[in-house]
Amino acid sequence: MKITRFFCAVLAAFSLSALMLSSCTPETPTDLTNEVLIPKPVSVTATGKRFRLTPETSIRVNGDNAELNRLAGYLAGELKQATGLQLTTGGDGKNSIELTVGANNATLGAEGYELTINKDKITISANESAGVFYGIQTLLQLTPLKSAEAGNPTFDIATGTISDYPRYSWRGSMLDVARHFFGVDDVKRYIDRIAAYKMNILHLHLSDDQGWRIEIKSWPNLAIHGGATQVGGGKGGYYTQEQYKEIQQYAADRFITIIPEIYGELNGKIVTPEDGRFTGTLETKGIGDAKNKPTDLYTGIRVGWSTLVFDKPATWRFVNDVLRELSEITTGPYIHIGGDEALVTPKEEYIAFVNRFSEIVKANGKKMIGWEEIAQANIDDNAIAQYWHSAEFSTTAAQKGASIIFSPSTRIYLDMQYDSTSRIGLHWAAYVEVDDSYNWDPANLVPGIAAEKILGVEAPLWTETVESMNDIDYLVFPRLPGVAEIAWSPATGRDWEEYKLRLAAHGSRMTAKGIDFYRSPRVPWTE
Repeated sequence: MKITRFFCAVLAAFSLSALMLSSCTPETPTDLTNEVLIPKPVSVTATGKRFRLTPETSIRVNGDNAELNRLAGYLAGELKQATGLQLTTGGDGKNSIELTVGANNATLGAEGYELTINKDKITISANESAGVFYGIQTLLQLTPLKSAEAGNPTFDIATGTISDYPRYSWRGSMLDVARHFFGVDDVKRYIDRIAAYKMNILHLHLSDDQGWRIEIKSWPNLAIHGGATQVGGGKGGYYTQEQYKEIQQYAADRFITIIPEIYGELNGKIVTPEDGRFTGTLETKGIGDAKNKPTDLYTGIRVGWSTLVFDKPATWRFVNDVLRELSEITTGPYIHIGGDEALVTPKEEYIAFVNRFSEIVKANGKKMIGWEEIAQANIDDNAIAQYWHSAEFSTTAAQKGASIIFSPSTRIYLDMQYDSTSRIGLHWAAYVEVDDSYNWDPANLVPGIAAEKILGVEAPLWTETVESMNDIDYLVFPRLPGVAEIAWSPATGRDWEEYKLRLAAHGSRMTAKGIDFYRSPRVPWTE
């Protein structure tokens, strides 16, 4: 009897200890539908078990595929950075992550993927390599934020299947490097920031009144002189052609296309914003005349006061040289010619200018993109118009056959202040809080534009007030993840009240990545 009582007491104590121990152990994920993912996937089903990521987990590639081998190395590097685990490639297939292409699934398209998580294996399957890359981004969001170096070398991931593909093919951001210059490393960091949310376009605003940021070998002083300063008078900079190629390759490795934008208005007749004087011509604006005497550089933030001399032969010799060189070093199919805020250019000259630019871009094997004002010219289905505020121009562009990129200034201009207390930013378009940038839909923003004409979404960051990577992070995050979701996820079921909870949970992920984001009071941030 005493032994029985003793045994019962021990059993009770053991049970209590086990209960206490289990209450101190973090809950392991078992329901994949409860995981917080941005952008929200098309479909998620759960199977109620868990895959355990350990130091013995391997990354395997199905078949002999150089691109998949590169992605396997990329995944290993990202997991090492996130968890401290150094996973090997290859293995026998047990406790592994397998990457495979050739799914032959028409629903997934070129960028979709299927992520299947079983107890002993994770498979990322896609029709093409881009889909595998986006599946990797989802898997990285499912990986718990903790370090194996802290003494916990296992990571549990809920099992199930995620089938996912984008709503729009154009999911981008624009970075203005003309007003304030950002070097190669900062651009690479920005590429990583947007790639994590499945964006596939980076539009670089390479020239404006404040600076010329790309080397043109036939006109070297454009960059040497024109890139010497920036807004406020600080030291500027420019990309050599080799650096530009390096940025493009880094982006391409993350399935991002670089769109270069050059403003033709910069290089003709220059009107100062102060008193309207003509201070130079094509020969003296940043390239030097026969006496190599360049005009003064501009470091203010006013816009719309410069134009070009349309009927001067040197203008078109210059334009042809610039577009030829830029086209030769640009791997993507697009050249952006700007075209907005040409306030001192007569309308007839503006139309003739865009028409001529379109011909030159096409002759160089590229497709022209311009801001919505290009709708006034003789554009067709070989052009893309970028909406920023005018429903009239955008509708006209679509009626002429052009595709439309949506960049509404009152919604997703990332340089707009959140409110009147924001430490940087402007507010000429609006104050844009994080819910404002999320609560809109490209399909119904401008009535009359057919769905098939909507190419996608692009969030611009103009940099009049932006001087550092921390400034970029402050204005871009947390708005950009929501823009990415608008561009990727189905419109059905998209709801701010639900989204803000997922965004709140991503605050710790942004912190872990060193993103100095704005902690909007409209989001219930969690740690």
